[in-house]
Amino acid sequence: MARISPLMLAPPAIFAAFALLAGIGMFREDPDALPSAREGQPAPAVVLTELPGKTLFSDADLRDGEVKLVNYWASWCAPCRVEHPHLETLADEGIPIYGVNYKDEPAKAIGFLEELGDPYRGIGADANGRMALDWGLYGVPETYVIAGDGTIILRFAGPVTERVLQDRLRPAIERARGAGG
Repeated sequence: MARISPLMLAPPAIFAAFALLAGIGMFREDPDALPSAREGQPAPAVVLTELPGKTLFSDADLRDGEVKLVNYWASWCAPCRVEHPHLETLADEGIPIYGVNYKDEPAKAIGFLEELGDPYRGIGADANGRMALDWGLYGVPETYVIAGDGTIILRFAGPVTERVLQDRLRPAIERARGAGG
């Protein structure tokens, strides 16, 4: 009887492993969602610099008992313009939104807010991206729903659209309210 070389088994084994991983990925709840190790954990430290004429926010603001959003954005980010009206809608409804201006020039950031409006209760600049790394940011825009105790309930990567607002953010805000925040 002829012996089968172990090297001959490697290609089918690699293919089977790939097919298994692809199958798991295709049948996830939301195959387009980026995973977040931060959901269910306390929000990382807030380390920001002030934007001229704007109110800076701190760690205490994220743990004040109120459900809120933290939104990473930049003036050079085209999708940030798309989501801006939806953030203003949420702010008009009384949902506190804290903005993190990511790797941007302060004058351009202020110009963006003067042009489109300022939905942020507090805002700061993350000029070198250090805070963004701690939060696990993939890129701007990203929005986090934070419970009143500072726990991250949801991280959404991408622009907030009407569909995202209805299907992802509003349900997460309700979950955050149910979590005691």
